[in-house]
Amino acid sequence: MTKLTLGPIAYHWSAETRRDFYARIADEAPVDEVYLGEVICSKRAPFHESDLPETIERLERAGKTVIVSTLAEVMLTRERKATADLAAMETPEIEVNNAAGLFARGARPHRIGPFMNAYNEVTIAWMAAQGATHVCLPAEMPGPAIAVAARAAFDLGIGVEVQVSGRASLAVSARCYHARAHGRTKDNCQFVCEKDADGMPLRTRDDAPILRVNGIQTQSESYLGLLPETPRLVADGVTHLRLMPQDVDMVAVAGVFRDMLDGGLPVEQADHRLSLLSGAMTLSNGFYHGAAGYRRIAMAART
Repeated sequence: MTKLTLGPIAYHWSAETRRDFYARIADEAPVDEVYLGEVICSKRAPFHESDLPETIERLERAGKTVIVSTLAEVMLTRERKATADLAAMETPEIEVNNAAGLFARGARPHRIGPFMNAYNEVTIAWMAAQGATHVCLPAEMPGPAIAVAARAAFDLGIGVEVQVSGRASLAVSARCYHARAHGRTKDNCQFVCEKDADGMPLRTRDDAPILRVNGIQTQSESYLGLLPETPRLVADGVTHLRLMPQDVDMVAVAGVFRDMLDGGLPVEQADHRLSLLSGAMTLSNGFYHGAAGYRRIAMAART
């Protein structure tokens, strides 16, 4: 059975918001697995890491599998130590998003996150040889490449995951543009990113929306919306479908995907519901179809 997963929160949500969010996920969301941890900025971690044990316990009590994700970018001594500390854990499972985490974990079992660029079957085979039991593919991979990767993962006996909802991560940087845009430095950011619960919008000189900034991360403006492509992904051997937390009703989003996967909701109706839940945000699927990522390929053209 294909599993629904919830990726780690990318934004600087308050500790209270996170606690309430995960309480709802535990009690109401039809997801099988939940990724926790700070992936974008190590400075944010102290605000919520003390809640991790309680959050893990509540999610596991609700029957969810919990995985803790490491930072996508490791540059400082304290970040290396934090990554090494996570890598040393026996439980819960660990998702590695940086080579520093891969080094620290050694050959012990772990998952590979989408920041590790598993673009082809040779890379996936190498990762499996290093102890990877599961790989989340980068969001920009087209459908045929995903199918090849899924076949390779099946042959290796490991899970393969694809993000099907939420903003795509396009880049991470050594600098924090979020702080710079407000006239601050990375070291003295004053956590200005907390003002943008769904990322800071960027617009072109013609005043058209183009990207979102989240601390050191650049994201797509649109939400990935691969719900219509999900049956094909499942047929190609994808074992896990990832929903990224956004500032929308994620319980309802998960419910739409679950209803569609279970056969209780036709794809067209499910896609319409997902569009309504996304509000003003455009849904995109261009990457999957080998087109510009921001594009929305109409269902009639998907053959």
